[in-house]
Amino acid sequence: MRIEEMAIQAEKAQIKCAVLSTEEKNRALSYIVEALKKNETLICEENQKDMVDFEKAGGALPLLKRLKFQDEKIAATCRGLEDVKKLPDPVGRVIGARLLDEGLELRQVTCPIGLIGMIFESRPDALVQIAGLTLKSGNAVILKGGSEAGRTNRLLSHIIAEASREAGVPEGWIQLAETREDVKEMLSLSEHIDLLIPRGSNEFVRYIMTNTSIPVLGHADGVTHMYVHSSADAEMAVELVDDSKNQYVAVCNALETLLVDGAIAARFIPALAQRMRERGTELRGCPRARSYAEMNEATEEDWRTEYLEAILSVRVVDSLDEAIEHINTYGSGHTDAIVSADAEAAEYFMNMVDSAGVFWNSSTRFADGYRYGLGAEVGISTNKIHARGPVGLDGLCIYKWKLYGQGQKVADYTGPEGRPFLHKDITSDSGQEGV
Repeated sequence: MRIEEMAIQAEKAQIKCAVLSTEEKNRALSYIVEALKKNETLICEENQKDMVDFEKAGGALPLLKRLKFQDEKIAATCRGLEDVKKLPDPVGRVIGARLLDEGLELRQVTCPIGLIGMIFESRPDALVQIAGLTLKSGNAVILKGGSEAGRTNRLLSHIIAEASREAGVPEGWIQLAETREDVKEMLSLSEHIDLLIPRGSNEFVRYIMTNTSIPVLGHADGVTHMYVHSSADAEMAVELVDDSKNQYVAVCNALETLLVDGAIAARFIPALAQRMRERGTELRGCPRARSYAEMNEATEEDWRTEYLEAILSVRVVDSLDEAIEHINTYGSGHTDAIVSADAEAAEYFMNMVDSAGVFWNSSTRFADGYRYGLGAEVGISTNKIHARGPVGLDGLCIYKWKLYGQGQKVADYTGPEGRPFLHKDITSDSGQEGV
């Protein structure tokens, strides 16, 4: 089936998905969880074949880690779907209501975006997450995973499609594209696809963003920073840097550049270097950082680099404002953190750093939809549009305006003798419609 045919089929299904009740959508999610658990052995077998082929082809280790979808990853993904079930239905929520005149009520109500195009690399868990979130938010989806996960993705999409069909979800709401030619065609389907969500490498996401007129939700880079303020607890800072960098290096919220205030550098950097040596993490530092501990020389390019491996660049700065300037110059607007005992300095940092996530005394690894309580996420957006940061259910909804009248005409409100509008904000009888 050609991609355009898939899109047309999915569009038709989405119209019906938009009016599914909360109970119907949650039942379908339960069916999907049970089907994944029932087929876990088969999923592991197909995924192992993908991993073996990828290794034989010389695939990079960070991508191999993302490709793996077995055991705990399957269990965690199922837990994520269960969490999505527990979340309030995002569709039909009344954002605001206003009485234009007696008997003329305007409501702003959430609704699905429509047909989502999801394009991702080496992340079978992303397929399940986006499917669950798409279903709960009343959307339809075309999924395109990397060829390295071909067997796994085909099996997962089949399991999800069959389980949701058995639960009564309109057939065709989930579609799977498989080739590079399919991607090119997807990028041209602005008449059918309402939103594209790419997840993958810097080059991959930038390609999507520059080759389509369809709105794109996502981020190209995860150049994540942490700034150790002069008032920071040095021991806490070492622990937070360690977790942010080493807990899992191959993800966009892993720490890539560390900024250290000059007032604390002499007692902090040697302890940091010792911990990084223990972890096997390479340090690349500016001249001042290298004066406090042995490390490789950092170049200008290092400040702009998302390593996704055990490398951390270190720069010594002289002030809070210098740290903020560095982040706003070299950062990607993803996630940046400050370690400080000074609440005023921390609040200033969080207000001045232009990123989707700004943290105080916590690991950057918390930048995640599951950890935010979103159930799961379709990705992290650095866009400044309707959704920013980890994107869950709400990020897959938009809104429409509903006007409830009793025969009113614009002519009645026009001219010197026209009726005046009340424009009175009101509380709707129900915060949720259509469920």
